[in-house]
Amino acid sequence: MTFSIVARCETSGQVGMAVTSSSLCVASRCLWTRWDAGVVATQNLTDPSLGPLGLDLMASGRSAEQALAMLVAGDPGHPYRQLQLMDRKGGVAQYTGSKALPIVAGARGRECAAAGNLLADAGVPQAMVAAFEGAPDRPLVERLLAALQAGLEAGGEERVLRSAGVQVSDCQSWPVVDLRIDDRPEPIAALASLWAVYEPLMPGYVSRATRPDLY
Repeated sequence: MTFSIVARCETSGQVGMAVTSSSLCVASRCLWTRWDAGVVATQNLTDPSLGPLGLDLMASGRSAEQALAMLVAGDPGHPYRQLQLMDRKGGVAQYTGSKALPIVAGARGRECAAAGNLLADAGVPQAMVAAFEGAPDRPLVERLLAALQAGLEAGGEERVLRSAGVQVSDCQSWPVVDLRIDDRPEPIAALASLWAVYEPLMPGYVSRATRPDLY
C-alpha cells in the first residue's frame, strides 16, 4: 500500500526520500533520513522503530547491506516488512518479506532505489528510478517528487492515494526539508505545491538555526 524512493545527491551530498500511500500519515511511519547515516524506508506492515535503528546502525559505520541484515535478523515480523536502506556512500539494500502485500517490486539506479507493495503494476519502481535519473541537474527534492509522479503515472498503487511526504537531510542534525500531506486527494500534486511555497523560505529557516546573529 506504499511506494517510495530513497536517494542521494552526488553534488550536494544530501540524502532524501519520498513516499506516498493509500494509508494515512505514511511519512510519519515510513520515512527516515539523517545526514550522517543515510536513509531508511520502512514499508508494508510497518514497524517504525526499524527506521531510527537502521539510521543508528549506518551512522556507526555499517553499510546499508550490513544494517539491513541486522534489522531483518532482529525483527520477528520481517516476513511482513518491506525495507529500503541507503548509506552515506550511496550503497543500497532492499528487502521484501514473503508475506508482503502483492504486487511487490523494486528497482535500483544511480544513487537511488525505489520499491513498492500493493502496486497496480510491477513497473512502478523502475519508472521512478528512470524519472530520478532523468533530471540530474535539479534539486534533490524535485527529483524525488518527479519520481513519485512517475510512479503514479506508471500505475501507482491499487488503492486511492491519501498521503505523501518528502524529507531531505543536509549537513545539519535535522532535516532541512520535511513536508507531509495527509488525507487529501491527489497528495503528490499537493506535496509539489507545498514544496513550491517552502523552497524560497528554506534558507531562512536554516540560517535561523545556524546563524541567529544575522537576525
